[in-house]
Amino acid sequence: MFKKYKALKWILISVTSIVILLLLFGWWFMSLLPPKEMYANVSKTQVSDLPYLSQNVISSRGKILAIVTSTDKMGDTDKKTGYELTELSRAYYVFEANGFEVDIASPLGGTPPIVIDDEDMGAFDFAFLNDSIAQHKIKHTIAVKDVNTEAYEAIFFVGGKGAMFDFPNNKDIQKVVRELHQDNKVIGAVCHGPAALVNVTLDNGRPLLENKTVSGFTNKEELLLISDAREIFPFLLQDGLVAKGARFNEGTMYLENISHDNNLVTGQNPWSTWILAETMIKQLGYTPKYREITAEENAIRVLQMYEDHGVDKAKQLIEQICEIDRKPLARQLLAMHSVVGVMRGDISRFYNLIGLTAYAKKKTKDIAY
Repeated sequence: MFKKYKALKWILISVTSIVILLLLFGWWFMSLLPPKEMYANVSKTQVSDLPYLSQNVISSRGKILAIVTSTDKMGDTDKKTGYELTELSRAYYVFEANGFEVDIASPLGGTPPIVIDDEDMGAFDFAFLNDSIAQHKIKHTIAVKDVNTEAYEAIFFVGGKGAMFDFPNNKDIQKVVRELHQDNKVIGAVCHGPAALVNVTLDNGRPLLENKTVSGFTNKEELLLISDAREIFPFLLQDGLVAKGARFNEGTMYLENISHDNNLVTGQNPWSTWILAETMIKQLGYTPKYREITAEENAIRVLQMYEDHGVDKAKQLIEQICEIDRKPLARQLLAMHSVVGVMRGDISRFYNLIGLTAYAKKKTKDIAY
């Protein structure tokens, strides 16, 4: 048969070879990631297990209000959404560790919908899920209409794509932001959280965002993951912020980036949450409590070094983190960014980041975080 159909034979051989190569590459790629058992006990983390929270406790400095979305679906689609757990949990514990009690509100009050990205979960995120006090607050959020702004030193808007639907036109949110801003209180927002600021008008009739430098989830970040985002969302966040006179500070895709404009602190994406919350503490007049940098943050440092200075400098940083400082590094984040390179059609970036992931595996000691 194959003598008669030589072309068919070579097609079958070629297809089989490609399949085998893809399977081998997939096996090798997965071997670069940390073993799952490394994180087996992280899901059981309690607040008492975190020295950042349990040691050198700071006395009360007041209260901060966190606001999350009440929206569980993206527009008219069946795509589920809600608030991003990591964006709430990490800021929540930075505020708590620095002496601020945190209340949680939402447009509708009650229990808001949640988004949990398993691959992003760390000790602080699991601690939040296991924290009876935090869980009572998130399951019984205050309706924004009932918020007394005089009780808070700052406000923080948590991201999650649901925020694009119920933050911008909510009159109660606009009132809370306006009152706090005009009382010189600190306002923070991360990822899609800055949607809360888009339609805020001050008593002088001017937009809050006018001539303010801000960050938020970028058009590029949004459209890479959701190609029809312009049809699903009422607007793209970057466009909405710019339309109200903001100076948009766009950092590297999916890497840490914040903007600090006096009492307004905004972050580009979930990976910006730690530094954003600590910048809010600084703006409140305090030196943030010492915190061990997480494995994820170390990976972000490596990725930013690669962006700014190339592969060799990124390798040097990996050596510094893993061999000299003996700190954890989340190489799965490096691998994820290599996949983003493929999605962007940047094969050289994919190749370089896969190489850095393999180098990190060689240099790192797997430490759960």
